[in-house]
Amino acid sequence: MNIVITRGCTGGSVDAIPAKAAAHRAFIAAALSGRQVDIRLGDAEVSQDIAATLRCLEQLGARIVSRGDGVWRSSPAPLPPEPLLDCGESGSTLRFLLPVAAALGVDVCFTGAGRLPERPLSDLIRAMKAHGIYFSDDKLPFKIHGKLSGGRFELPGNVSSQYISGLLFALYASGGSGEIALTTRLESSRYVDMTVAALRTFGAEIGRTADGWRITGRSDRTVPEHIAVEGDWSNAAAFLVCGALSRPVTVGGLDTNSLQPDRAIVDILRGFGAEVTIEDGQVTAAPGALRAATVDVAETPDLLPVLAIMAAGVPGTSRLVNAARLRLKESDRLHSTAQLLSTLGAKVTELADALEITGGFPLRGGTADSCNDHRIVMAAAAAATLGALPLTINGADAISKSQPGFFSDYAKIGGQFHTVQTCF
Repeated sequence: MNIVITRGCTGGSVDAIPAKAAAHRAFIAAALSGRQVDIRLGDAEVSQDIAATLRCLEQLGARIVSRGDGVWRSSPAPLPPEPLLDCGESGSTLRFLLPVAAALGVDVCFTGAGRLPERPLSDLIRAMKAHGIYFSDDKLPFKIHGKLSGGRFELPGNVSSQYISGLLFALYASGGSGEIALTTRLESSRYVDMTVAALRTFGAEIGRTADGWRITGRSDRTVPEHIAVEGDWSNAAAFLVCGALSRPVTVGGLDTNSLQPDRAIVDILRGFGAEVTIEDGQVTAAPGALRAATVDVAETPDLLPVLAIMAAGVPGTSRLVNAARLRLKESDRLHSTAQLLSTLGAKVTELADALEITGGFPLRGGTADSCNDHRIVMAAAAAATLGALPLTINGADAISKSQPGFFSDYAKIGGQFHTVQTCF
């Protein structure tokens, strides 16, 4: 599916969708608790990544059904014979549930699509092999055999925080104890904080150590019957950037005390000179005295594509730095973001781990390739605020990975577009 945008943002308001990162963690913790738990997601259509986690959890002995009122019920169910975990293109699903399946002692086949078989996994596989797990291959698709033992796991922290989260889920699933030690500095640390908080809600006993975490057990007495998934700061960022570059946009349903790292979008936009106000969970971004900025995205890598559009809309040269890990996402996001900007006439330099963008000039219309990456689709839509019209986004259906209703919300802030179906 291709989208042709004929008008960009003119201001308005939208409600935040349920946070994908929080939803993954809520469903996994609920399924592993062995209890019936109701999880409130609201009315938003379930993204492809969350759908992948739900179908994989059902292969690991959970029954997860929608009640039809925005609430999903997770309850225990028998393990199916010969479980097959199809992770789709969801790196979170694979990295979280691979250690979980191993902790359950289940022989499982794992598969995936898109770039997922190419994305980093070797350090997690190495750690699991050291704890009794056998792999038929080191690259998807593969089958695992054995039962993950406890003890001390050593992992780098600068490749994927999801390795640490996956092992924390696994130790919770086994009901045992274990320790995770980092051999390098941890990046995206807030995502591990989210995992720890979710597991503590479900009775896990987790503490910090000098170089990582120790889990000493779990208490089933504290498993909640109902939980709600908070609003998504990552996807809200695209709409807030639109507001900062055009007319005020308000995103409702956001928790300003959230552990989500992309809550930093508020301070980042203020650093670019935008006016950002917060009142009762309503976050509004509007233009101000816009200026160039340097942003370290090591803790907020998902924000880089839309921040690149922000940089293109302000005078001066901005730098988005410490971004090397973005080359290992759904696309090589440093390259695909630079390609998007270049296609639209922006001045951008792609470095090994950074982008340098000289902004303040109108962009031109044209045709942008999504590179099968939902974050690039969002960035392209935001670029329409800078005069990049008409703008065709090829492969815009990649947005369903995280927000199937993105363009419906885009219309609420003034965006005009039409769909062009592709034929093969």
